[in-house]
Amino acid sequence: MAATPAPPTTAPGTLYLVPAPLDHGCDTLTPLDDVLPRGTLRTAARLTYWICENAKSARALLKRIDAVEPLAATLQAQQIAELPRAVHKKGDHTGATGFDARPLLAAALAGHDMGLVSEAGMPAVADPGSSVVRAAHALGVPVVPLVGPVSLLLALAASGLNGQNFAFVGYLPQEATERADRIRALEALALRTGQTQLFIEAPYRNAAVLQALVQTLKPSTQLAVCAGATLAQACNTSLRVADWRRRADLLPEQVRALPSVYAIGP
Repeated sequence: MAATPAPPTTAPGTLYLVPAPLDHGCDTLTPLDDVLPRGTLRTAARLTYWICENAKSARALLKRIDAVEPLAATLQAQQIAELPRAVHKKGDHTGATGFDARPLLAAALAGHDMGLVSEAGMPAVADPGSSVVRAAHALGVPVVPLVGPVSLLLALAASGLNGQNFAFVGYLPQEATERADRIRALEALALRTGQTQLFIEAPYRNAAVLQALVQTLKPSTQLAVCAGATLAQACNTSLRVADWRRRADLLPEQVRALPSVYAIGP
């Protein structure tokens, strides 16, 4: 008879999902304790093992945390592992990249608490990291999301659109014809079902996306734009497309350059 495997001698650590402020890439940074609760900052400050989207961004965040809550280890002593570039480009929620996240959790299996962080907002929500979370569950590593800003929910709440039934659909196509077709398809779904459709765009494409939305959507469709959520210059605008067409000044140029979330619905 085969011997029963001995139970592990060390309890696994916890994987904490650490939200980052939404000001990544912006000229003006939001005070960290304005957007992250003290409990989140305290937990992040004591972690020394990290999985991140970008090591440089992770160190910059840790430096900001250190100014509010002293880190348990110096920046140089922090153990930081990056997710592969392929995961950034293709996402890691389907397994299409063939990426195995389990080796990244070796420290957690050895009993150390770890942090998962992206460049902005909640990791694994509109950002890579879901493969790490799935691997943690499979390995018996507890997963704890910490409180912090999530741009999609902030935008939804500020839109006045249906918050009981909504979908996040990622990015629109970059090519103009494909983008217009996708906008029409999302609008048809929203008008047929009442489901709010949420999507995001890189700041340098905001002007083109907003123009495409205003030109393509029906005049009676509601279009909401949440630009720069949590930033001092944030702007939330939600109007019928007909009103967007009449007002070219609804989003000033400085606001159009901010990270933005879009929402459409009836």
